[in-house]
Amino acid sequence: MKKTAGLICVCLFFVHCGYHLRGTGSFLPSHIKRISIPMFKNQTTRFELDVKLTQSVINELVARGKVEISGDPGTADAVLIGEITSFAVNPIAFSDRNTADRYNITVVAKIVLRDLASQKIIFSNPNFVYLEEYEVPQGTDFETWETQAINKVAEKFARSLVITILEGF
Repeated sequence: MKKTAGLICVCLFFVHCGYHLRGTGSFLPSHIKRISIPMFKNQTTRFELDVKLTQSVINELVARGKVEISGDPGTADAVLIGEITSFAVNPIAFSDRNTADRYNITVVAKIVLRDLASQKIIFSNPNFVYLEEYEVPQGTDFETWETQAINKVAEKFARSLVITILEGF
């Protein structure tokens, strides 16, 4: 009986202290229902990185269903502006043949989410960093694997960014 009462007290504490499970809360103001996402600016030399990251962020927001995406900034409640400031691919491990077989991809972006009604910044990170590792199997083409890795990085970058914006993690 004491264990049950203790468990109930702990549950009540978590309910009342503001604790919530990841994915169940939202840090967006309640009036933000539509977000416009213009194409991210690409300050790097990596071709189509802006397209992949922008589309991945849109896809992630649509999949979560917490807000609608508006193609027209005039009908949006907020605008998400992204600028890719850095992109790097660095070898981090080498095979016994002295060829790189493991790489790090680092993407750095400046992100701003602005409430269009009040012109206040809801979220801002001038140095949003996403880092991912990938392997290149022996005897395969580096460029092919890099392109596939960038597609995965774009999805994971978007997931990380959307979680950070919507849930505050």
